Amino acid sequence: MDPTNRGPEEYGHDAEGEDARPGLAAPAPSSTSPARVRTARVVAGGLLLTVNPVDGSEIEVCPPGEQPPAPRSRTPEERAEAERAAAPPVPAGPAAPALPLLERQEQREQLVQHLSRGRSARLAGPAGSGRSTLLAAVAADCAEIAPDGVVRLSGRHRTATELLYELFHAVRHAPGFRPDREELLIEVRRIGAIVVVDDLEFGGAALDELLAATPDCAFLFGVTPDVPAPSADAALEEVALPGLGRAAAVELLESAVGRPLTEEEANWAGDLWFESEGLPLRFVQAAALLRQRDRLRVAPAEFDAFGALEEAFGPSGGPAAPGTPLIEPLAAADDPDVEVREIPLPSLGEGAAPASLLASRLSRAAQDTLRFAVALGGEVPHQAHLPALVGDTHADAALGELMACGLLSPVGGRYRLAAGVLTQLLAQGYEDDATGRAHTVAQHYAWWAGHPSVTPERATAEADALLAALAALVPGTAPEHPATAVLLARAAAPAFAAGLHWGAWERALRSGQEAARLAGEVAEEAYFHHELGILALCAGSLQRARVELEASIGMRGALADKRGTVAGRRALALVADLTGETTPVEPAAPVAPAPPARREGPASPPRGIPAATPPAAKSAFPALAAPHDFAPADFRAPAARTTPPATAPSSAAFADGAPTVLTRPEPEEGRSGLRGGILSGARRNLAAVGAGALLVAVLGTVVTLGATSGSDDPPANDRVTSDSTADQGGTEDDTPGDDEPTEDSTSRPSDPASPGPTGTATPGGSASPSGSATPSGSPSATGSATPSDPTATTTPPPRPTLTPSPRPTGTKTPTPTATTTPPPTPTTTPPTATTTPPPTENPTGSASASRSEPATAPASGDPA
Repeated sequence: MDPTNRGPEEYGHDAEGEDARPGLAAPAPSSTSPARVRTARVVAGGLLLTVNPVDGSEIEVCPPGEQPPAPRSRTPEERAEAERAAAPPVPAGPAAPALPLLERQEQREQLVQHLSRGRSARLAGPAGSGRSTLLAAVAADCAEIAPDGVVRLSGRHRTATELLYELFHAVRHAPGFRPDREELLIEVRRIGAIVVVDDLEFGGAALDELLAATPDCAFLFGVTPDVPAPSADAALEEVALPGLGRAAAVELLESAVGRPLTEEEANWAGDLWFESEGLPLRFVQAAALLRQRDRLRVAPAEFDAFGALEEAFGPSGGPAAPGTPLIEPLAAADDPDVEVREIPLPSLGEGAAPASLLASRLSRAAQDTLRFAVALGGEVPHQAHLPALVGDTHADAALGELMACGLLSPVGGRYRLAAGVLTQLLAQGYEDDATGRAHTVAQHYAWWAGHPSVTPERATAEADALLAALAALVPGTAPEHPATAVLLARAAAPAFAAGLHWGAWERALRSGQEAARLAGEVAEEAYFHHELGILALCAGSLQRARVELEASIGMRGALADKRGTVAGRRALALVADLTGETTPVEPAAPVAPAPPARREGPASPPRGIPAATPPAAKSAFPALAAPHDFAPADFRAPAARTTPPATAPSSAAFADGAPTVLTRPEPEEGRSGLRGGILSGARRNLAAVGAGALLVAVLGTVVTLGATSGSDDPPANDRVTSDSTADQGGTEDDTPGDDEPTEDSTSRPSDPASPGPTGTATPGGSASPSGSATPSGSPSATGSATPSDPTATTTPPPRPTLTPSPRPTGTKTPTPTATTTPPPTPTTTPPTATTTPPPTENPTGSASASRSEPATAPASGDPA
């Protein structure tokens, strides 16, 4: 029956007929409405966690508007309410009388004294020695000492960090908020309370960490002798808890039975004290044996006549609550309505291990409850779940029977089998069909934990029983066991996360992941991997979170689970942000850029890349070359600066090939986007323009030389006089001489006066109709075109370079030769074709030509 959405059976049978219409006599079926999904939002440090049990939890950086208020201290009323909620439930049935605390006054006063002085203490005693009862008495004595009161915690299955979080939530009011490690340490340092921790399971460095984190708290730990000892530097006072003396043991037995002991019973109690070493738990159980014996000896005959006792309590009679007045056997002998039976005392062995004998005399509901507890490893479900598990509407009273017999002990806010009871019941065959019972418990808890009416706090209180059911089913002896464990983990894990019990959350996720792997449910396994990644991300373990999330994304991607994949990628992106990564989570598909901004890498030469790396060569364009102190390793060029390509000698492997052009790609940081593409294209355009200009200049020179050599009119200055030398520019047949132009010529005809290697300047000449000589290479005032006349004899440089110019002519630089005339004089060069008319002779018959200045002596380095 669904307690939230009631079905038609709860409104009568009006909806069973064929003519019944939904909405008239009964509401519409609940299947038409979507199932309710319980979500919760928790702030963990600076992250906002949205618990989603369907697709997986989502996490993001907490927005400013979602920040919770600052934690505040609880009021005394709130602390009292929280303490009542954390206490174990009161068993059904008549309340048992409180037993006296015998021979514990010395330890009690000693512990109170230590705690009142701010010192922490450690109470060590074996299981069943009355340690929990003594801790409760000491906590009541210290209720008014500390400003934050007394906080009682359970150390069973708890780590030091979990105890710190439980202490924080017990003292501070911060609903829906779980601080990170740094905030937690800051908050707990402000707490001043007496903390009583029972069933502590760790010591050493972990205990030192707990004490160092809470300097203003005084701790009282209850441990067993097998727990690791604290370190030598720990400021803890050790208090041992021994067993009871014989007289105190007999007194405790009489108080639990509710009557004086007979001589036979007193002797039997003395032997039991010697066998049990005075453990109070053994005498509480012995008192339960004596009460059962008294009830078996004296039983009303009218009840036996109808079989009511056997039907309700089994074949051996029912139990009696401690302190219930019983009819004395001797006094009942004179009563005709009372039948007195002879029941012997239990043996010494039965008194030392009374669990099986006590269980045999309990009701069937109590016996079934013990079997469920054995199947769960000693954990007892809450009494509210016993009617559904046992199948008896009055099964909740079984918890009171078990408590009265001393078979259960309180642990935190629940009950579990007392020390030694589990071993004794296993020896009597109570483990039969334990896996089947655990499967029944798991099915019930899977329905209950996933119900919308169950709050996370109620699910958290049943965490130990839920986890015990998971642990019993994960190995799996039947095919349906792992599948049921997956359902239980899926239902319980979100509740644990919302209830801030993250230790149970992690154990449930790991058990569910293993069960899903055994069952072959890939989708469920991906969910558990996702949740484990979210948990690791909240805890600050970013590398583990990455591994879990990547596994989840891979599985969900294979299953085409779009919603789950999106949730996983969002969490993985947050991991990348927290780790400071700049690489994207998934590389996007490359998009072709626009043609003007397209960037291409260096292309390989037609014949491949040479085998050996050539040395650095001088750039073909000195004006664009990088400086000599260029450092590629440390340089990050801006968008406007580029590294031009350089030419290198061809490799020996390709001796007949052209020089290989080596280019270096630009750094990504220096140029990006449209600006870098434009600049890169401008550089290529500049190189193309320079090459084209050079080609045009060469062709123009060839055409000019061809036009000049083909002229019919010999130039006027083509005569040899006594004060000049022959022209070396050509031969008589107008063919070029030995000094043909080379491809690596560096002369610039447009330069009016360029200094040669010898340091002499050669002024150019221009022809004008007026016959005046112009000593410069610039056009005259009359506007006539006077091209430059390179006549200086120079020596080629050792490593020529090509310099682009707007009007290169590529003329040949003649090689100096020895002449018979000691003072070398420059020769005149015939004028090139111009747009002006050819020069005419003056009346005296001499040509208008400029006479060159005498040249200076050649440099010492030039050949004579």
